[in-house]
Amino acid sequence: MVYTSFNNLAYFHASLWFSSLFHCLVNTHCMDVLHLLLLLIPVNSEVFISLQPLKMHCKSCALVTSSGHLLGSKQGNRIDQTECVIRMNDAPTRGYGKDVGNKTSLRVIAHSSIQRILRNRNELLNMSQGTVFIFWGPSSYMRRDGKGLVYNNLQLMNQILPQLKVYMVSRHKMLQFDDLFKRETGKDRKISNTWLSTGWFTMTIALELCDRINVYGMVPPDFCRDPNHSSVPYHYYEPLGPDECTMYISHERGRKGSHHRFITEKRVFENWARTFNIHFFQPDWKPESLTINHLEIKPVF
Repeated sequence: MVYTSFNNLAYFHASLWFSSLFHCLVNTHCMDVLHLLLLLIPVNSEVFISLQPLKMHCKSCALVTSSGHLLGSKQGNRIDQTECVIRMNDAPTRGYGKDVGNKTSLRVIAHSSIQRILRNRNELLNMSQGTVFIFWGPSSYMRRDGKGLVYNNLQLMNQILPQLKVYMVSRHKMLQFDDLFKRETGKDRKISNTWLSTGWFTMTIALELCDRINVYGMVPPDFCRDPNHSSVPYHYYEPLGPDECTMYISHERGRKGSHHRFITEKRVFENWARTFNIHFFQPDWKPESLTINHLEIKPVF
């Protein structure tokens, strides 16, 4: 796997390749995931031409979601004991360490979250020694001609805090993420008015970096269909915010305007977990065994 960034190279460990190869022979989507090459452009304009690859490989990763299911979980120590800890957007650790841990190795951030990141820079940036930051967004926000809002902010951030390891996903690779979504679901992202979530980018990046992924706080795709499902906030750090299942269902069913397809994405992640070394905790669950061949799976929505 190739990453272009300041100075490193990311790759799948040989054990992941060999353990997954057999499954890929019967899963057409699997090879698409396995071969997804995510190019990350370094924010430092002086190294745009050299495009040095990123060296980041972890035997085990904790992918910590922002779900309210983490509240009261006391998973913090377990998470911090993992080699690499991956977080999303502006999800904080201060005040929530017992449940979500304090360690952050990689933070994947959407274009829509950059202002919140800057507002909370003392915690999320200044105190983040060694953390890698990956920003993603539509090309209009990432353009480098002075009109890209996110890119301009990242340039300023790099000047103020030059020690930060800041990267952004290239336009070409954003298109590859769209293509992966279509291959996995049978639906065109744009035609279906879908915005890929930060979770989609984060899970795919984790597949490239990690031999094993422990996901904390992600419910199974049919969780919200259970009339007796527990009610938790969408974000653990916004206890009075919207209900998680209400948010998932409204986005999944939305047709006017663009929406995240959280439940659809979780079906894809469930499918990937049948092939790759992905495990789900808080709540704890495992994908059900399929009684049919992967090739016979119908589109999820």
